[in-house]
Amino acid sequence: MAEIGRAVKRREDLRFLTGAGTYTDDINRPGQLYAYIVRSPHAHARLGGIDASGARSSPEVVAVFTGNDMAADGVGGLPCGWQIHSKDGTPMAEPPHPVLAVERVRHVGDPVAVIVAESLGAARDAAERLAVQYTELPAITDPAAALKPGAPRVWDDIAGNLCFDWQLGDAAAVDAAFARARHVARIDLVNNRLIPNAMEPRAAIGEFDRASGEYTLFTTSQNPHVIRLLMGAFVLHIPESRLRVVAPDVGGGFGSKIYHYAEEAIVTWAAGKLKRPIKWTAERSESFVSDAHGRDHVTHAELALDAGGKFLALKVSTIANMGAYLSTFAPAIPTYLYGTLLAGTYTTPAITVETKAVFTNTAPVDAYRGAGRPEATFLLERLVDVAADELGIDPAELRRRNFIPKDAYPYQTPVALQYDSGDYRATLEMALKAADYAGFEARREEAARRGKLRGIGLATYLEACGIAPSAVVGSLGARAGLYEAAIVRVHPTGSVSVLTGSHSHGQGHETSFAQLVADGLGIPIETVEIIHGDTAKIPFGMGTYGSRSLAVGGSAIQKAMDKVVAKGKKIAAHLLEASEADIEWKDGTFTVAGTDRAKTLGEVALAAYVPHNYPIDELEPGLEESAFYDPKNFTFPAGAYVAEVEIDPDTGKLSIERFTASDDFGRIINPMIVAGQVHGGLVQGIGQALLESCVYDKETGQLLTGSYNDYAMPRADDVPSFALSTHATLCTHNPLGVKGCGEAGAIGAPAALTNAIVDALKPFGVRHVDMPARPEKLWRIIKEHPARAAAE
Repeated sequence: MAEIGRAVKRREDLRFLTGAGTYTDDINRPGQLYAYIVRSPHAHARLGGIDASGARSSPEVVAVFTGNDMAADGVGGLPCGWQIHSKDGTPMAEPPHPVLAVERVRHVGDPVAVIVAESLGAARDAAERLAVQYTELPAITDPAAALKPGAPRVWDDIAGNLCFDWQLGDAAAVDAAFARARHVARIDLVNNRLIPNAMEPRAAIGEFDRASGEYTLFTTSQNPHVIRLLMGAFVLHIPESRLRVVAPDVGGGFGSKIYHYAEEAIVTWAAGKLKRPIKWTAERSESFVSDAHGRDHVTHAELALDAGGKFLALKVSTIANMGAYLSTFAPAIPTYLYGTLLAGTYTTPAITVETKAVFTNTAPVDAYRGAGRPEATFLLERLVDVAADELGIDPAELRRRNFIPKDAYPYQTPVALQYDSGDYRATLEMALKAADYAGFEARREEAARRGKLRGIGLATYLEACGIAPSAVVGSLGARAGLYEAAIVRVHPTGSVSVLTGSHSHGQGHETSFAQLVADGLGIPIETVEIIHGDTAKIPFGMGTYGSRSLAVGGSAIQKAMDKVVAKGKKIAAHLLEASEADIEWKDGTFTVAGTDRAKTLGEVALAAYVPHNYPIDELEPGLEESAFYDPKNFTFPAGAYVAEVEIDPDTGKLSIERFTASDDFGRIINPMIVAGQVHGGLVQGIGQALLESCVYDKETGQLLTGSYNDYAMPRADDVPSFALSTHATLCTHNPLGVKGCGEAGAIGAPAALTNAIVDALKPFGVRHVDMPARPEKLWRIIKEHPARAAAE
């Protein structure tokens, strides 16, 4: 049975749904201690003395460690994995990021000390007896205000709080295009800060083996090998041969579990000191202040058009909040994962973007589902709608006039990327038809008769997935390779184990990767095992993020399978006494061309492991192959979304009446998993557009949305049933033709919804509504607008 394209139920879900998953907090090691992290209650303060005597004398407490203890032991700071240069060529400001704060704390939640005890309750109680002297300092949380003269400095030696001032594109060409434009559309917008809120909070267990001198870290990570590299080489200075990192079942990540966090280093180092395992698991309120956040851009953008509505040039200026420290991949997000996407699906010939990244007294900001692409898409698609409204052109028609034609590939954009395939008109037309776009005005009129405001909004999106090739991203500042690795091990009886450097934390790899292998080797899917997450077992890989698992990790698996088949042909030729050139491979069987003489994969594998009749002088025994795959380019999923909303003007309450999504993900391995990924992304996009926003007090730097009482997450009754469809144009440069699907919904949904909201509020002259569009905000807009007052 062909497995590719089949909606196979996720094999891993049985253990998850029956409570049989093994998450980090489920693991308990013999003699285990518990860590409680004492965190700063202040956004900015000078650290005085820390009196740990009371805590140390508390019942069951084994040890108390501070930043000075770690510094004295030679522990390094948390490294940043990407370096950006400003437009004048100077490298970014890269301040130290201590594992535990020394001398100064720079955001609420900054870790100050760790208390290790026989129980978590004892450690938490002892924290009450830790006396920390703080001298509060002025704090700054607003990124635009942080750049102004006289703003409090997060770092004394970083003037103006500026991390870097980056630029991409031909500014002169943009200026020339603006000079001849017939119309210029402008917009100012904020891309609201988000807190990731994966279902499973972060957790870590450090363990030290006295006999071998080896360390083990169990952690909630999306990329265990990267954590081993960063923590071993830069923080704790442990040889990788003596450091094992295990990421077991992980309950969601959305980017927030890519990074090397302080707690991982704390428990590993402390386990070595105390010679006992140490567990730390975040409380939810702790996650709010310590997990890396997402988004947080302030942007001004302008689009130049000719008399016929053709885009001539785009000019973008963005202020991006980095937080107090640089997280692992933070500098790449508002630069190369943002500015390079500003061409979108359009033929805009000239684009320039400037990003000023600033430090503030807030938690670090890094990748969150989509990572730069949602920010670019929201900006671009809102601006296109503004232009359409000002020119009196239907939003769908304006997009059609500016789409890259389907026969224009490979297409070189003015912001570095070269797209390999796409058909943006096809996905738009599919979405418009499914949404009954043509019949919308009748529905608007019907809603008006009921006293409701109805609006419809479009958004097309394009994202870059895979983040590659290594040589290119290295030249752009990446401090790591971005390939993937796999081992395909055929056992003597023909069953298969696949060891992958990719990591699954909700994507369904144990199913989709197994489908890929079952299809490629012609074996039952039940005989395929997928192994990931343990650096002691798997090849060195880069993990999972950026919708790269199938495009990069799957391609590595395919390359390894190709090697298995190539070796299998040699073995089969010997067994069948035929020329290798005459051996054909199909559906798990090696056949001599034109005959019925054949050997199955299992028979060939048995011969490889029991080499009684085997070309031992030509081939090594065994049937196991490894492969690394470094992509030649990004992959470029794209699509079109249509949102239809209804607003009650008396309360501001909004309901999503319809949501239609048409996507191009290239070849689809498992349509059920793809639909689930799109659903999840759409819900997160809806959350950003309508509900979620991380807010700090501008004076004190206190996190005002530090729990679910204040941070609104989407619930089942906030989202509609989704109408999904796909249209495939295959990726031309990876062996599978796949593109990636994990982030699409979060990229396209915010713009489609915001465009629909603005369309509904057109009677009030509204041109833009910043996210999140909560009922109170909509109610105030409606009540305070002159048109409403006049009508009443």
